[in-house]
Amino acid sequence: MKLSIIVPVLDEGEGIAAMIESLASLRARGTEIIVVDGGSRDATLDHARSCADCVLCAPRGRALQMNAGAARASGDVLLFLHADTRLPADADCVVIEGLQRSGRAWGRFDVMIAGRQCLLPVIAFFMRTRSRLTGIATGDQAIFVRGDAFHAVGGFPPIGLMEDIALCKALKRIGRPLCLRERVVTSGRRWEEHGVLRTAMLMWILRLAFFFGADPKRLARRYGYQ
Repeated sequence: MKLSIIVPVLDEGEGIAAMIESLASLRARGTEIIVVDGGSRDATLDHARSCADCVLCAPRGRALQMNAGAARASGDVLLFLHADTRLPADADCVVIEGLQRSGRAWGRFDVMIAGRQCLLPVIAFFMRTRSRLTGIATGDQAIFVRGDAFHAVGGFPPIGLMEDIALCKALKRIGRPLCLRERVVTSGRRWEEHGVLRTAMLMWILRLAFFFGADPKRLARRYGYQ
């Protein structure tokens, strides 16, 4: 089985090259790296083209960008990776062997949040626990899915926020996720800039509003997306 990693980006010129370089060992073993840009105004595209297998442009929005990457991907398994998240060095083997062994169609990693705030490990613990209990993952957990299952549920819904939650709900109709104990490391920058407790509360409020049918566009604006 072949793995394709799809990275949606927007104005990530300062860090995209280092991020893709962190995937060099996976790429050397045959993993495909696809970067999908949503209209960056910096050097993101130039840096990405120098070290990715494929660089695409798509309408802005993670859901739209990730769907565009999935449509181009040649791998049997798709892994959706945020630009500020780092995978373990053996992520390709862990994902493919895990899916083959379990017979499941999709899954996610456990997560750590990098940063100086002492509450970040607590937040990460609750993220891991909630995900394991509910079968719902966030994009920070590097969701992966067999290509046939992804296309069977129609991919990510074209919404401005909560596209990861919506995809997981659709995939749960196929089966429960493979919850890997291996951890990805995601940036705690937003948590530290806006306050850990304040950010956690905002996310819970937005998820609850989404559950009760709030418009994802309004939720995206409240989250800070333009």
